[in-house]
Amino acid sequence: MEVRQTKENPSHQISNYQKTTQRASFIGIVGNIVLAGFKLAAGFIGKSEAMVSDAVHSLSDVAGGIIVIIGVGLSEKEADKEHPYGHERIECIASIFLAVILLFAGGSIAITSAKKIVTMEYLDAELPGMIALVAAIVSIVSKEAMFQYTMHTANKNGSGALRAEAWHHRSDALSSVGSLIGIAGARMGFPALDPLAGCLISLFILKAAFDIFNEAMEKMVDHSCSEEMEQQIRECVSKYPYVLGIDLLHTREFGRKVYVDLEVKMEGKESLALAHSHAEEIHDSLEQNFPQIKHVMVHVNPA
Repeated sequence: MEVRQTKENPSHQISNYQKTTQRASFIGIVGNIVLAGFKLAAGFIGKSEAMVSDAVHSLSDVAGGIIVIIGVGLSEKEADKEHPYGHERIECIASIFLAVILLFAGGSIAITSAKKIVTMEYLDAELPGMIALVAAIVSIVSKEAMFQYTMHTANKNGSGALRAEAWHHRSDALSSVGSLIGIAGARMGFPALDPLAGCLISLFILKAAFDIFNEAMEKMVDHSCSEEMEQQIRECVSKYPYVLGIDLLHTREFGRKVYVDLEVKMEGKESLALAHSHAEEIHDSLEQNFPQIKHVMVHVNPA
């Protein structure tokens, strides 16, 4: 006997996830537009090529925020005839897009910085003004604040796309650190610090891109849940006295949601109605204790 049920999330739960996730992205978009404009102006006025490049990097974050808003909106669509298991994996695709953007951002910084070191282009750079230095500090503080807020929301909601967007903010903060080092170094007579810092920072950005891409791909190929979560599921099921054992437990991640296949052992002489009632109780208990679970299949084996 099996109990197969798919949790239908109430509309207010879906809208709450979508609302908080897209609100974080919208705040990031507005912040990046304002910050990019300020850094662009400071770069031209302060004659800092590093700050102008930093401003362009901030604009790439705007594209990342738009991808998250679209991706989350599509992933929250209700299941339909063609997609009976829902659309949660679209959010994984959004994460992959953001990883690719980070990859290009980190690669661009690495190539530009390496070129400056090889050609010694930094020796001919004009001395940047104080406003460029101030803009770099403002950018670091602002982008780190965006990272903390976005990552907090992502961890609260379990959004992989929003987590990728948070790292996009952090990559911009690291880029601004490179700009700060380069601008300060140039003003102190060490212009080579700018490209050297750029090369180092690009490695952090590329590492973040790889981690985001790897996490998204694992969710795309039905990766099982963590051992910790599976152990918690076992403990939740085993607390019922009529459960004589767990013969099988399979879990798989579907976007930010989880599917569970469970086989439990019960007394073989119980009536079908009683066994069904027990299976439903286990099913409901798992959904109540694990909000990320979308679908549970409970199969009862006679002891």
